Amino acid sequence: MSETVKASSFWKDVQRHLLSGVSFMIPLVVAGGILYAISLLGATSTDSGMVPNGQIMTYLSVVGKAGLSMMIPVFSAYIAYSVAAKPGLAPGFILGFVANSSVATVFGTEVKSGFLGALVLGLCAGYFAKWMKGWKVGKTLRTIMPILVIPTLTTLVVGFAYYFVFATPCAWIMNSLVALMDDLQGAGKYALAVAIGIFGELDYGGPVTKSVSMFTLALINEGNYFPNGLFRIICAVPPIAIFVSTLIAKNKWSESDRDLAKSIAIIGCLGITEGAIPFAAKDLKHVVPSMIVGCVAACLFGAIGDVGCPVPHGGFIVLPVVINPVWYALSIVVGAVVGGVMLALIKKPLDAAEQKQLGEEYNVLA
Repeated sequence: MSETVKASSFWKDVQRHLLSGVSFMIPLVVAGGILYAISLLGATSTDSGMVPNGQIMTYLSVVGKAGLSMMIPVFSAYIAYSVAAKPGLAPGFILGFVANSSVATVFGTEVKSGFLGALVLGLCAGYFAKWMKGWKVGKTLRTIMPILVIPTLTTLVVGFAYYFVFATPCAWIMNSLVALMDDLQGAGKYALAVAIGIFGELDYGGPVTKSVSMFTLALINEGNYFPNGLFRIICAVPPIAIFVSTLIAKNKWSESDRDLAKSIAIIGCLGITEGAIPFAAKDLKHVVPSMIVGCVAACLFGAIGDVGCPVPHGGFIVLPVVINPVWYALSIVVGAVVGGVMLALIKKPLDAAEQKQLGEEYNVLA
């Protein structure tokens, strides 16, 4: 078998493992996202975010956030499970939880790598555990390999690799990005809008997004609501843009994709970006560039209207408190349309066999 064929086979396997993680993650995205969105109905906008109205809504908020926070560990765990079966499951869960948690680094910066970190950790944990399964060991040790040795060593080795190889460089990137944003303030509002559009939803809750969030929240405390207004616009853009793409290019999406897009569009309108993660994980090379273009368009449109947002939440639900709400709402629509149209244009059509195969692999009921 040639090296080219081997490489092609390997990447097809990787795609299959990612689809496995996505299929198990989807119910958490939908259930958690919808419950959290319901909890925001009638919520009060405060300096610390949206506060649910009453004890029942507060409880729904807790349940919804729990579902959304679990989706990243589940995504990582079932990628590892797809690669290495049961021995990969525990390391995948643990390392996915770490990816979705803030980790202090030697730079003093806390890093949360989000779904991209979970994707990498899930694959690394899976392949490391699979390699360990091939070790030739004695009969006594063999019985405890899958429940003790493999999960523990995999978590330890891949976890340390994450800290030194992934998290520490991410901390440097975060510090550099915050410094860049500070510099761009003096370059004009349109330059800042482009930067926030590019980086604001680049990794959907990872270190880059967190850097932009830190920057905009710091300026709220100084009474400058413009950067946060731009950032809160693009919280809603990716899920709605994906939905727009499924409407105008049905032949490029499986039936499962189109059904899921309807759900994430609803929660996207309420400022919950996480619904876009399954689509980004499944098709990074088409979804991410399209969403960046859509977010840049939204931010530029928001900059024209001098939007501002005094609260740390986004989407249409904060319209009563934003500055220039008409421009804010139009910016979300413009960004979603631009991103959706670009995604529809660059994504390749699926033939009948691909639609059926993807529908089966992506089917959360299977």
